[in-house]
Amino acid sequence: MKKDELRILQVGNVLVSPDIITEKFCCDLDVCKGECCIEGDAGAPVSLDEVMEIENALDVVWDDLSASAQAVIDKQGVAYTDIEGDLVTSIVNGKDCVFTCYQDLQDMNDGHTIPNCCLCALERAYREGKSHFMKPISCALYPIRVKHFGNEVYGINYNKWRICKAAIKKGQELNLPVYKFLEGPLVQRFGQPWYDELCDVAAQVQDSDIASD
Repeated sequence: MKKDELRILQVGNVLVSPDIITEKFCCDLDVCKGECCIEGDAGAPVSLDEVMEIENALDVVWDDLSASAQAVIDKQGVAYTDIEGDLVTSIVNGKDCVFTCYQDLQDMNDGHTIPNCCLCALERAYREGKSHFMKPISCALYPIRVKHFGNEVYGINYNKWRICKAAIKKGQELNLPVYKFLEGPLVQRFGQPWYDELCDVAAQVQDSDIASD
């Protein structure tokens, strides 16, 4: 089956866009420096439970936030409902997530330093052992987006964004599919048995591609 002939796949109760299997992706912080946290016209999707977790961690990260971010949170809280009716994290100046912070970051692969990288204050506090909440699962899953259709049926798709061109290039160089790049977050969101089933489906898709060549 050719790539452009693939249809929506189903894994358990999740409808899966085939490009999550066929497309390649790997974040390249050397190039983007975490730009996805400061671009766009809305915050990161969050659940009510995540809003509670964020509020519980707010005192821990407060001093890491900009004065503008603190003012937004004081006015409207850590989240708001966007024009599409989705609950999302609050933003500054119409784009920057309020939990954005900056620091030089050490690359985990070779140890080199990535200067002035955009980070999540929530995740930094978590990694420093100051909080039990890392960050919204929607952030960890990006570029995968999750949609709830009701009746415990979900859909996941690959959200293509111009600022991620370097990630696409790096993913192609590493031959790393989106679903493998995001193994950890996908397991966190849907569970290990579900991810194992996704891998089986992906193998079938890849076998079909090879057979059709």
